[in-house]
Order: sequence, then structure tokens, then C-alpha cells
Amino acid sequence: MKNYFKFSVLPYILYLLIKLIYLTNRKTFHHPKLNENEAFIFVAWHGDLVSQPINYFNKRPNGKVKTMISQSKDGEIIAKVYSLFGIGAIRGSSSKGAAKALISTIREIKSGYDVAISPDGPRGPRFSVASGVVAIAQKSGARIVVLSSKPEKYWQFNSWDKFILPKPFGKVNFYMSEPYDIVNLEFEEARDFIKNKMLLNVIL
Repeated sequence: MKNYFKFSVLPYILYLLIKLIYLTNRKTFHHPKLNENEAFIFVAWHGDLVSQPINYFNKRPNGKVKTMISQSKDGEIIAKVYSLFGIGAIRGSSSKGAAKALISTIREIKSGYDVAISPDGPRGPRFSVASGVVAIAQKSGARIVVLSSKPEKYWQFNSWDKFILPKPFGKVNFYMSEPYDIVNLEFEEARDFIKNKMLLNVIL
């Protein structure tokens, strides 16, 4: 019964909670022009993930997107929540199933899907950029777009990622960067470049 609630009921509760929170907030979107026919790699910090389905689908309402999610039990819950938003899952992370997830992600990009990655997930450290996102971008040739959000009122959890949950009846600013091409950068240079761009609109 406990597992049934956790994996079959809880995802729906979380989905409805997220929808309710954002329904009651005023929203401002700071978005660039994007090529509708180009597949991108969207990146966001782990602590800011709850806002990104709203952010992404405001810009690409008919977008095809899949996100890399860990193979853990918590990852199973996240995958089900994201599926309710219309986001597919690529199971794996930098710590488990990495090679398979990397190959699958590149394949999805080549087939026309956007992919979403949290470079410091699933275990941190916070604001670190795992090598996988650089490898995927350089091997696929896809450009990177940074997603972030800044709510005026929020709860910040005492977790490793300092997870942010907006409070109802406030205002949330959503940010989406212009696309960045890192194909010709050296590996560590690309990693630093991504980190610096991702730190532009964050809550510390």
C-alpha cells in the first residue's frame, strides 16, 4: 500500500500542487527567439527544476522534450510527475547508467527531441556541471539553452540543492537564455562556460 501511494498517487498530488502554485502566481517570461525546427539541450539547476515545465512549455507549447532522470526510486516519482506535464524520460545519471543514458540522449536529439538536463543532479554538489552535459552537446552538435526562475516569495529547503518552491499568490520571473554553441570549446572551458551562464539568474 505504501509503494502504491508513493508511485501511483503521490505523482498526481505533486503535479496538481505545482499547477496550483503557478496558477496563483503572476508570471513574467524573459525568452529569446528560438528556431522551432532545432532541437536544443535545456539545462537548469537541480534546485530550480520544479519551475521548468512551466518555463519550457510557455515558449514551446508543442515541444517534444525528454529529460534525463536517475534510475533511483525517487527518480521514478519524478519521471511520473514529468510525464503528466508531457515530458518523456531518459533513465540514467552521471553516477548510474551514464553511458547508456548518454547514448540514448544523443539519439533523441538526432531524432528531433529537445532534451532537458540538470548538470548538478542527482546528488550535487550544488552548482557543479557534470561532464555528461558537455559530452552530449559536443557529440550531438546541439546548442545549449539555460532555464531558470526567480520567484519573489518562496520556500527554500535545507537540502543539498537548496530546493526552491514558490509560494502561492506572488510573482515568478522565468528566464531562458539564447542558445549557446560549445562544440569548439575545450572540455573544461565548456564546463566553465555553462556554469557561468547558469549562475546569471539564480537564488543562492
